[in-house]
Amino acid sequence: MQVDISLSDSVQEGEVLCLYRANQWSSAEKPTQLMAALRGSHSLVTARVSGELVGLGNAISDGHLVVYFPHMLVLPRLHGKGVGRKMMQAFLEKYSGFHQLMLTADGGAVEFYKALGFERAGKTEPMWVYAGTEH
Repeated sequence: MQVDISLSDSVQEGEVLCLYRANQWSSAEKPTQLMAALRGSHSLVTARVSGELVGLGNAISDGHLVVYFPHMLVLPRLHGKGVGRKMMQAFLEKYSGFHQLMLTADGGAVEFYKALGFERAGKTEPMWVYAGTEH
């Protein structure tokens, strides 16, 4: 399977919503806001197989010191195939000189991110005000 990773690929609403729904992310129920958020990101990373969008991640950043990775999704049928790892490696390369690279991980994703070098930040606790039920 040839996976094409891009840091500048544009995405279409229909393909984005398919990916988010396949992963049962509630942000798919707010397509206007989701697409605006993705367009407003500092950068996007996509993964495509034969032109099909199979993975998407975004970064929010001040452009100099701090970057936050809020979304990283891969089609469930390709979980464990290295797609997410390739996408995250593209981000890690792009933001390698930054002081702080941050994300929030849950469930099985915790071990995935640990394998990429992420760790709990000291004694911090994740906190949020959240208007959804899952992602």
